Amino acid sequence: MAIGDLREVTMGDCSDLYYLDTGMYDTEAYGAVYILDTDRPAIVETGIGTHYDRILDALSELDIAREDVAVIAPTHVHLDHAGGAGFLAAECPNADVYVHEIGARHLVNPEYLVKGTKAAVGDQWQFYVEPKPVPEERVVEVTDGDTIDCGSHELDVIHAPGHAPHQTMFYDPANDAVFTADAAGIWVPSIGEVRETSPPTDFDLDQCLDDVETIRDLAPGTLLYTHFGPREYSEDAMDEYGEVLSKWVAAVDAQRAAADDDEEIIEHFVEEGEMDEIWGETKAHAETAMNTRGVLHYLDTHEGM
Repeated sequence: MAIGDLREVTMGDCSDLYYLDTGMYDTEAYGAVYILDTDRPAIVETGIGTHYDRILDALSELDIAREDVAVIAPTHVHLDHAGGAGFLAAECPNADVYVHEIGARHLVNPEYLVKGTKAAVGDQWQFYVEPKPVPEERVVEVTDGDTIDCGSHELDVIHAPGHAPHQTMFYDPANDAVFTADAAGIWVPSIGEVRETSPPTDFDLDQCLDDVETIRDLAPGTLLYTHFGPREYSEDAMDEYGEVLSKWVAAVDAQRAAADDDEEIIEHFVEEGEMDEIWGETKAHAETAMNTRGVLHYLDTHEGM
């Protein structure tokens, strides 16, 4: 699947559902946006804002008028998920933007979010664009247990705070599919493996493992990863991510015992990374550095783990 490609999700019971490779970080098969083609069309996730025109092109390809889009639903306000919300809201004038209540204010005034993102992603900021604020009257705050009306489909809101306190997953009962946000990790379809995501400063291992169990309790037919694409649900997939996360945190903890300097620890894991050929050196190194910083912060705030 190439950057800009739009495909139908045909896995399991899914219908009326499409996903787009947005070309996030100029990397294939890393950032997906989903479109529900219903009588109340919905865009789930919005990308980083760069190349949001690709989402508009996808709407045109599906013959969905911008004025007909009713729902824009980022799973959380990290800018790789919500950075395009303001741009899409401006182009889709009748859509409301649904986001967890904890993060809603950051879409209206993204100044603090931009500052935090720059600190977290480092050199990756080169791929971002300054987000466009979402008008306050267009923001709908949601929380665990709420339902978003998408016409012939609905999205049940499930709080999943391990990756970030403002993260939600969305369960679509009609499709028996869950939009996993970052709660199930990063699915790499080209190698059939899942990778960790542990950015600073909100990553919490125990909460992340709880979120994995939340997905296990749902046992949906299909997992819809923002990073990247659809995957058939299985118990093994949940076991895999729980193990990946636990081993990753343990590895960083062990390296900290051998080296006190955080930058030295980060450089160790960057040099040991295995994703250069998949994502390219620039993205792979930046991803590893960010995830290592997130675990180091977690360890700092959970002494004696």
